[in-house]
Amino acid sequence: MSDQTAGAVVLLSGGMDSTVLLHHVARTQNPSPLISLSFSYGQRHSKELADAEWQAARVGVDEHRVTPIEFIGELVSAGTTLVYGGAAVPDLDDVTKDALSQPPTYVPNRNMMLLSIAAAFAEARDIHDVYYGAQAHDEYGYWDCTAEFLERINNVLSLNRRKAVTIHAPFVADKKASLVRMGMEMGVDFERTWSCYRGGDQPCATCPTCVERRNAFAEAGFDDPLCG
Repeated sequence: MSDQTAGAVVLLSGGMDSTVLLHHVARTQNPSPLISLSFSYGQRHSKELADAEWQAARVGVDEHRVTPIEFIGELVSAGTTLVYGGAAVPDLDDVTKDALSQPPTYVPNRNMMLLSIAAAFAEARDIHDVYYGAQAHDEYGYWDCTAEFLERINNVLSLNRRKAVTIHAPFVADKKASLVRMGMEMGVDFERTWSCYRGGDQPCATCPTCVERRNAFAEAGFDDPLCG
């Protein structure tokens, strides 16, 4: 473990990627304080927030915050299936090839909004580093999970004249299977993560993120504890 560094804010949804990220930042950066930040934005799979709280306690963060911003879901529901009020979440097989680059589960400007809020929060706390769990999707893609997006949002934040905040996405070039392997090495309890966009009692196994998760575990050579 590295020597203790300045503080960090980690966006923690309760999903696989952000959970592995939280463990990774805690182990490799040992920041003080380490703050995990979750958002309730009207997502159908809001049950992920309970797993976020559990993982934050498991890591031993200094502070875990759940910020209610449901108005965002209300504003963008016409353009995404991921929030209440939007169209139904499709199976991955029903998403056309042309739509995979920006599927119906994309939430308009979500990452830009959440990262802007996180950057403001970090700046107010005199913390300079914010982390989020962007990764290189296998089956579909989001423009706000790319290296280009990361570079450009940091270019904007660098205009700050006093306390510039930097956004970090250490997994932006990694596939999900790599995160599964990394998480296993760190002892991450993947049973306390949630991925299914439909947010039922059990994963649906057919929505885009369920398929991606299943394939990632298979590629990494492990069984998904949620699906077997």
